[in-house]
Amino acid sequence: MIVIFVLGYIAIALEHPLKVDKAVSALAIGTLCWVAYMSGLFDILTAGLSPEFSEYIEGKEMLGDENAVNSFLGGLRSLEGIERAEWLKEMREWLVENQIITHLGEIAEILFFLLGAMTIVEIIDQHEGFRVLTDRVTTTNKVKLLWIISILTFFLSAVLDNLTTTIVMIALIGKLISEKHTRWFFASIIVLAANAGGAWSPIGDVTTIMLWIGGQITAGAIMSRVLLPSLANIIVPLIVVSFFMKGTVKRPASEEHDRQYTTGTERKTILFLGIGGLLFVPVFKSITHLPPYMGMLLSLSVIWLVTEIMHRNKDHEIKTKLKLIYIIKRVEVPTVLFFLGILSAVAALQSAGQLNVTAQFLNENLNNVYLINIAIGILSAIVDNVPLVAGAMGMYPVEAAGAAGFATNFMQDGIFWEFLAYTAGTGGSMLIIGSAAGVAAMGLEKIDFIWYLKKISLLALLGYLAGAGVYYLQMQIMG
Repeated sequence: MIVIFVLGYIAIALEHPLKVDKAVSALAIGTLCWVAYMSGLFDILTAGLSPEFSEYIEGKEMLGDENAVNSFLGGLRSLEGIERAEWLKEMREWLVENQIITHLGEIAEILFFLLGAMTIVEIIDQHEGFRVLTDRVTTTNKVKLLWIISILTFFLSAVLDNLTTTIVMIALIGKLISEKHTRWFFASIIVLAANAGGAWSPIGDVTTIMLWIGGQITAGAIMSRVLLPSLANIIVPLIVVSFFMKGTVKRPASEEHDRQYTTGTERKTILFLGIGGLLFVPVFKSITHLPPYMGMLLSLSVIWLVTEIMHRNKDHEIKTKLKLIYIIKRVEVPTVLFFLGILSAVAALQSAGQLNVTAQFLNENLNNVYLINIAIGILSAIVDNVPLVAGAMGMYPVEAAGAAGFATNFMQDGIFWEFLAYTAGTGGSMLIIGSAAGVAAMGLEKIDFIWYLKKISLLALLGYLAGAGVYYLQMQIMG
């Protein structure tokens, strides 16, 4: 499974030399990892590496502790003949009906969220809503524009989330910058800013949402103690870039000579309705306690209704450009399929226990909350941060307040959990496919993996280490 994942990862990285779309490689490894898992199912599960299967056995056989589970699994390894075949059949049913369905549900939430957000942004774009913003950004100086875009992304990401913010901001720079590699650079810095902005907000990133809902962190503590490290994470790369970036950006050719399909009022209405719909998602989640994708789909339905009413009496040419049934054809479906493949492959690694083994290795060999979290952050550039954080939440239970010694780092709002929110949230910026924001940017702007590695990864690493240093100094001063 690991070999398949690594080979697929290399194929994604070499997308342009191979001339094979990255979605192809992602879908292949997303399927083949599960095929390999199924082919070695009995040996993998009886080895005791899968925490999910251990929990299943513990409940099914009414076993009391980990030692009893391991002993039972050891007995399964010695089975032969009919008994082994019966257990193998049950394991296959468990894998298909429990694990694949469970992980597919989690992946589907992300995909529907992504599809809804991309559609809303495309609606705004087709209605020329972004002109309301771009007409107010008058500077063409690269450095000034980069700072404006980055700071706006940083704070918007804390209110929305890093994925939605990235989609919105990349649509925005598409209206401000015409040159491809300049746009790639801006889009990449947007990824850094979005991930940094999401790390200090309880609703800014999937991982912070997980930690907040799980009781590992509280909203006030994460916002007050991770804000400065997150700011350092984006400010340091921006300062470095400011020294060598020169010149001005060239804006896309004006389309004023073309027919205007929307009025100024319609543009503003759709822009504010679209941004309002995106901002409504975290509010919806807080009120209803339902998954965010449902709020996104509700927002999409409202905007869809408004556009239907807005254009129902217009001529056919306008309708074919502005009605959602035509706009949705412009949404980047390969980006969604790329997400599906990558998340499916990581889910297989999580279910089979490889991520759990990695977490245990870090714990046994580092045994320091700062080093463990820094390593998790670096690892999250390769493997999705969601299962890594989920693994950490499973390995380290929240300690009661007042516990002595090393355990105090693991109580609610302890150093481990706060620093984990920072490292897992920002570490993925070091590679373009290390975060949901990066994957979205890669799909939308067709950013080359190797180009990002050469141009952005070192900047992301500098920001990551700078933020980690700020958090460490902050804790030393406070403690």
